[in-house]
Amino acid sequence: MAIQISRFPKLPEDVKKPVCMKKLRQVSKAFLLGLALLATCGFAAANDTIIIKGVGTWDYFTNYQKHEGPFWNKHIAEVSGGQIVGEIKPHTELGLHGYEIMRLVKNGVFDFAFGLPGYVAPESEIFEGADLSSLVQNIAVQRKVANAYFHTLELAFAEKYNAKLMMLYPFPSQMIWCNSEIRGIEDLKGKRIRVFLTTLGDFVEGVGAIPVSASFNNVPEALEKGIFDCAITGTMSAYTGKLYKVASYGYTLRVGWGLAFGAMNLNKWNLLNDEQKALLKNEIAQLTDNMWQETAQEDAVALACLAKGPCPIGEVGNMTLVEPSLEDLAVRNNVAMDVILPRWAARCGPECAANWNRTVGRVLDLRAEAKNR
Repeated sequence: MAIQISRFPKLPEDVKKPVCMKKLRQVSKAFLLGLALLATCGFAAANDTIIIKGVGTWDYFTNYQKHEGPFWNKHIAEVSGGQIVGEIKPHTELGLHGYEIMRLVKNGVFDFAFGLPGYVAPESEIFEGADLSSLVQNIAVQRKVANAYFHTLELAFAEKYNAKLMMLYPFPSQMIWCNSEIRGIEDLKGKRIRVFLTTLGDFVEGVGAIPVSASFNNVPEALEKGIFDCAITGTMSAYTGKLYKVASYGYTLRVGWGLAFGAMNLNKWNLLNDEQKALLKNEIAQLTDNMWQETAQEDAVALACLAKGPCPIGEVGNMTLVEPSLEDLAVRNNVAMDVILPRWAARCGPECAANWNRTVGRVLDLRAEAKNR
């Protein structure tokens, strides 16, 4: 089936092309008037509005509702005095699936995109490196990881997609939600667990379970029908998706953060003048801070709402939340060292793994090395 991409409205031709030159052709009597009109024309060209066409993540998740959408559709025009105007829609509304989004940015169909590493990992496994499954249990540490790996991803986005990486930001932490009793990590053995990233599949196989790839839209029905036994998704998406109606248990080991990116087509970036570039960098830096802070708060709110409350955003889910024991964390450590890191190092290659060890590895005191076969 062909993918239909909604087209954003184009500027009228009379807006795109300055009218000043037409006026100048009519001026022959007054040289000074001609100079004045030339100056006016140059001023108008320098102040043409830059339209940024964007694509966001899921319209039903709070990252788009509170941050991605408002930033481009309203905020950036306000703070730039109309010099930069954004037009963004979520990929769910545009009928896109994710993996094609950065290719569309590369080709100039979109100027800016928010997305997940799973969108770009097929191009290079290097994109997985900032959010390898289960390594980080604390959001403050996860931000240090993102900062340490930013330059690596910046180079990869430029090389693979002719794009400028502008930001890395998290979704609420990824946990495991099951339709039968879970008391610890050992109870995951043999279960069919929904995943959406290769590294999550590595974790699932590492604990003796079976990974099943599925979109989030299919998760509630699949859990209810027993197509799979558990699902990995974020805390807030588990609540807003009402997984508590089809799953009674939540295992709160953080198996990922859904670390996302914001990237801009480099040709479009280069159309901005220095002041516009500085403005956009500063505003996106503030957006990034806001998203990290709110995600930490959302995590706590969602967990309370999924369990016994209090819940300031709706009904209480009454799920049983099971925290990982020290023994569970020891198993997780073994899975990370024996499965997750070696598999990723093998996929990404020696140079990629060595770079990870110099960056993220130093933050986490870990090493990624492929196993000899």
